[in-house]
Amino acid sequence: MAIPAKLQNEIKQFQRLQQELAVLEQQRMQLDMKLRETLSTLEELKNVPEGAAIYRPVGGLLVKANGKKEVEENLSEEKETLEVRVKGHERNLAHLRERLQSMQKELTVALQAAGVAVDSGGEDAN
Repeated sequence: MAIPAKLQNEIKQFQRLQQELAVLEQQRMQLDMKLRETLSTLEELKNVPEGAAIYRPVGGLLVKANGKKEVEENLSEEKETLEVRVKGHERNLAHLRERLQSMQKELTVALQAAGVAVDSGGEDAN
């Protein structure tokens, strides 16, 4: 039996949301990596003696920093920014997962009502 056009559009929308979820999850992983790297750098900076030459990246260059305190302040700000971004991504991911789960249930019911065999194979929308 043919799937109605409206249902086909809903399936396409569901697939687009799945792709969006995958992209958001990838971005979240990248933010996590940056945050871990920043935390590690802050921790390592504690072992650097005062007055030691410290360089910071500026574009493709390494520029000598004005001191340990400047680098610590910059890294602390970066850490806070990354933490806020991670929390925002977590909220977006949770919302998108809920939406996908709800859509999956609705699509399953609609497909069954249209007489299309649905494989529930235990796959999750996440």
